This record gives sequence, C-alpha cells and structure tokens, in this order.
Amino acid sequence: MQKITQIKEGRTMHYGFDGKVALVTGAGSGIGRAAALGFATSGARVVVSDVNETSGNETVDMIKAAGGAAVFQKCDVSNGGEVKALVARAVSEFGGLDFAHNNAGINSMMANEYEDEIWARSVSINLTGVMLCMREESEVMLKAGKGAIVNTASINGLVGNGAQPGYVATKHGVVGLTRHGALRWAQQGIRVNAVCPGVVETGMTAPLAANPDMRKVLDGMTPMGRMGKPEEIASAVLWLCSAEASFVTGHAMVIDGGATAV
Repeated sequence: MQKITQIKEGRTMHYGFDGKVALVTGAGSGIGRAAALGFATSGARVVVSDVNETSGNETVDMIKAAGGAAVFQKCDVSNGGEVKALVARAVSEFGGLDFAHNNAGINSMMANEYEDEIWARSVSINLTGVMLCMREESEVMLKAGKGAIVNTASINGLVGNGAQPGYVATKHGVVGLTRHGALRWAQQGIRVNAVCPGVVETGMTAPLAANPDMRKVLDGMTPMGRMGKPEEIASAVLWLCSAEASFVTGHAMVIDGGATAV
C-alpha cells in the first residue's frame, strides 16, 4: 500500500507500519481519532470503531481521502458479542490484527457516580469494555505469536480524585488489567501497555472548556499551563506499538504536562 504522507488534523506521525493492521475503539473523535489517523499515516490499515456511526465514518473518510485504508465497525465495547464481531471484522477485512488501541470510555463529569446506573455504566464501558477487547484481541494475536495492545487509562488510574469514584475506580482497573495482560502474554509475543493522559482537549472536556472561566481552571491544572492535545497522546500510543518499544510491556505511561509531578 502506498504510504500516505499527511492527514490534515494534528501532527504527522511516521512508523514502519506498512502491511500492519490496527484497531482503535472510540475512534470517532479525540484521542481515538488521532491514534487512528496516526496508524494510517504510518501505513497501517485501520479498523475504526465507535458507538457514533457518523463520527466514526468521518474518521474513515479522513483516512481514505489521504490515501489510507480503513473501515468502520460500530461497537459498544460493553457488549461481548459486538466486541467479538469487531475483532472478527479486522481479520476478515485485513487478514489479522497487529495493534489494538482500546480507547473507548466515558467520564461522568458533574454527575453522581455513586448512583447505581451511572456507576454500572462506568464499569461496563471503562473497565469491562477493556477486558472484553483484550480477550478477543489476544485470541487473534496469540495465533500469530505477536501483537501490541495499548489501553487508555488516565492519571486518575494512578492517583485519587475525590469527585469521581466510578472514573477513578475503573481507570485504576484498566491499569491493573494492563499489567495482568503484560505478565500473562509476555512470553507469547504480545506486549500490553497503557497511556495515562491528564487533561486533554477532547469531546469529554469540551463542555467545560467552552466556559472561559473553566478553561482557565483546566489550563491551570498542569504545570505547563495548558491542556494536552489528542495527538500528543496518540504519539505515545504509536510509539508503544512500534518496534522502538519492543522491550516495553506492563507500563502505564503518564502524559499529563507535569500534573502528577507536583
């Protein structure tokens, strides 16, 4: 496949992913879209997944317009059957699966996560969803004897947050699942890592960032004095999947502008 040279959103990331297959959940916007574009820019064929068909197909269109190869598969990651179908699509469409970025998640900002329904939804998507994806992805990767999985956790998977019990608990769980997978498959050619973003400009933070006063608060949450960009997280995802990170597994990489350094 002819390598695409540039996609008009964010920076261009280049790795030697020609002939590889990448799957990204939550790829309709934010970090997931940036990762999908990054994989495509580096030559991989990409399975774009999201619950939002419109935004997911927009990501596919962006990749195709730049000369890349991608397909969209709608998937609710909390549904085991849909996750199984998602991974099967990667195999049927492109012949296998080399990289998986399990990025889909929710953040119940401004909600009471102690409420039964909100708590259950957070756990089913943020934690069970990652487990289901890892389970299906590893089945394919084990047959090939190689692969790389990157889960999106959060700095709230490493430190506490007094306002969001569901988000903190599930993201701590994602870090735990990551370490479990790394140990389980370390000698079978599969590496499993996580990225732990701080405050990033995504659809999750957009409602708050739209308020100038809240934007100042969000920018002030990091020593660097600004929110992160989705492409800055995606860059780490691609590196963790690349040959340059061949001895890295079980790592929870913090990308937070120094927020956890204080």
